[in-house]
Amino acid sequence: MILLTRMDKQRMYLNPDHIISVEETPDTVVTLYNGHHFIIRERAAVIIARIVAFRARVIRRAGTPRGKKYLARPKQRLFNGVTHDREEVCPSKRDEQLRTPFHTRDI
Repeated sequence: MILLTRMDKQRMYLNPDHIISVEETPDTVVTLYNGHHFIIRERAAVIIARIVAFRARVIRRAGTPRGKKYLARPKQRLFNGVTHDREEVCPSKRDEQLRTPFHTRDI
């Protein structure tokens, strides 16, 4: 969400994914998908900069964490232990499980 200011100095948060166009006549007009128009105090360049910053923040948060790799090792070992050891617990039933439909398996 980006912060915008209406002409009567009311602050509002707007989802940038719903914006169709930003027109800069003497006043800045933001048009949304649902047909609503908002007259905004900020200029178009400021609105675009806020949209770019918002999307960069979303992409940065969606990426992998840039932490220390040695901190992830215990988690990786735990994951590997749970996933790989599961089949080794009872190898005689492994072939039987592969032949039965997934929805009838007891896990």
